[in-house]
Amino acid sequence: MQYKDYYKILELDKNASSEDIKKQYRKLAKKYHPDANPGDKRAEEKFKEINEAYEVLGDPEKRKKYDSFGSAYNFQNGYDFDPSKYGFGKGVRYEFKTSSSNDYSDFFNMFFGEDGFDLGSIFNFTGTKGRRVRTPKKGEDIEAELEVTPEEGFHGVEKKISIRGREGVKSLSFKIPKGVKDGEKVRLRGQGEPGSYGGEKGDLILTVKVKSTERFQLEGNDLVTVMNVMPWDAALGGESTVDTVDGRIVVKIPKGIQTDNRIRVAGKGYIDRTGRRGDLYIRVRIVNPGFLTQEQKELYEKLRAASEVR
Repeated sequence: MQYKDYYKILELDKNASSEDIKKQYRKLAKKYHPDANPGDKRAEEKFKEINEAYEVLGDPEKRKKYDSFGSAYNFQNGYDFDPSKYGFGKGVRYEFKTSSSNDYSDFFNMFFGEDGFDLGSIFNFTGTKGRRVRTPKKGEDIEAELEVTPEEGFHGVEKKISIRGREGVKSLSFKIPKGVKDGEKVRLRGQGEPGSYGGEKGDLILTVKVKSTERFQLEGNDLVTVMNVMPWDAALGGESTVDTVDGRIVVKIPKGIQTDNRIRVAGKGYIDRTGRRGDLYIRVRIVNPGFLTQEQKELYEKLRAASEVR
């Protein structure tokens, strides 16, 4: 059986703080997550190792026992050892064959699994009788990002996503509330990793990203859209219809407007959770017709001639 150096797996020093361990775990888990490395078996195995290491080092009691065991024997990562030589199994050579359905190594299952040895009894962490005390522990939260369009965020939308965790891939359907903010976190309780020793499941925490589209760009609580304007309407003024997130409106075009000028329509922007709406800003883009009739060509020629006289 191979000894697992969980600090080395997480690329940490043994004096790392609990916060350092958590940050490093999240960093490596994101790097080696199967979704980010489709079909890469080495990345998948590394992901399993990282989860196993954090299961031990992220739990203060497990870490304390593991540190005592490691310092007592000064093992190296990958070191092949016989547990019976170190006080386990009463001198009988022990060959651990796990029947567990989890993705943890034999090393983990032997010392921290349901049917393994009790490190606590050896290092006197559980009393003189060595009775194992299993405290329920809540499972890890799963964090992910979810993109919605400004239209979806404005109206609220039901989303279906697939999440990969230690129990495999699962699909979830849930409602994104109307007026969700960019960067807002939505917590789905009990949809995270399974707990230990009867502990409740962790949560799924989704960070919502309101992604701009060709139609609308979100700026705080305001929306920006683009309106194509013909040269004669830009010069003389006029009217045009514009799409908003909740229907079409008629907008007046001021005469003499230029490309990239903005027309503000109050109260037609995005909405927040309190019901307050921002404004809609219409960015003008002056465009020419792709095809000109003979009459239009003649009028453009007259306009050019008149401009040259000046």
